[in-house]
Amino acid sequence: MNAQLRDRFDKLLEEVLAELPAHIQELLETVPVIAEDTPTDAVLERTGAKDGGFLCGLYTGIPLMHRSVEHSGTLPDKICIFREGIFRAAGSQNRPVTGQSLKRQIRITVLHEIGHHFGLNESDLRKLGYQ
Repeated sequence: MNAQLRDRFDKLLEEVLAELPAHIQELLETVPVIAEDTPTDAVLERTGAKDGGFLCGLYTGIPLMHRSVEHSGTLPDKICIFREGIFRAAGSQNRPVTGQSLKRQIRITVLHEIGHHFGLNESDLRKLGYQ
């Protein structure tokens, strides 16, 4: 991914994060959102994803509803979003990626991963439209 596309993406990501409700923004002070171009080989292996270019995001951590005192000392939660996967999801063969479609897909991906932080599974997220 070239620097111009990366900058465009990162500006839209900042806009999406700034537009989230205040209580979600507070949550993100403790659960960082990290943008990467593509997932690492270790992430692909752990998730079983065949092609990292289609993976949009990944929540790593222990969902709030599953935490207990036994989890003290574990690594902090984080949300990774993957620029290339989101660019692919934002466009299609029939339509190019626009700023609006890219911003929409970034928002969907961020909310999807935040949903995992709260303990929602893929089925729950699909019902909410965050798939």
